[in-house]
Amino acid sequence: MSVSVIAYLGIGSNLGDPVENCRTALREIASLKNVQVLRRSSLYRTEPVGDRLQDWFVNGVVEIRTTFTAPQLLKALQWVEQALGRERRERWGPRTIDIDILLYGQEIIKTESLVVPHPELHKRRFVLAPINEVAPYVIHALFGVSMKGLLDRLEDDHAVERIDEDW
Repeated sequence: MSVSVIAYLGIGSNLGDPVENCRTALREIASLKNVQVLRRSSLYRTEPVGDRLQDWFVNGVVEIRTTFTAPQLLKALQWVEQALGRERRERWGPRTIDIDILLYGQEIIKTESLVVPHPELHKRRFVLAPINEVAPYVIHALFGVSMKGLLDRLEDDHAVERIDEDW
């Protein structure tokens, strides 16, 4: 019997039809045999971080239960990204789809290919706003602070606007 873990995924897009890209990514994630989608945040229109001379993103967070190990989950999510046309060109650049493992249970993972909790999670309004919709009291494994606590003390001033689109 496999142990299941609650994990949180960040999903974002700013190329093509970003809302539809996020919807498609969510459907693909939900179709993975070792993944059950539990909850999802609203979608948000978010100002880009890094290269600001690009289209705004659409971002959301999904809570899943999975029997994948963290490396298996990463591999499955990278497969979904590739299936949706993701090309890795520049850090923080435009993308068809981006799926990040934000939290994987209370595990702290630091390998060449995977760092969990996501190293930018606590610095990004476009992640903390949606994760607070589904998991405000989940504790950041490294800092021992809830998602709500991280959002309350956040200094990121990038615009994050909830949009009225379902996914």
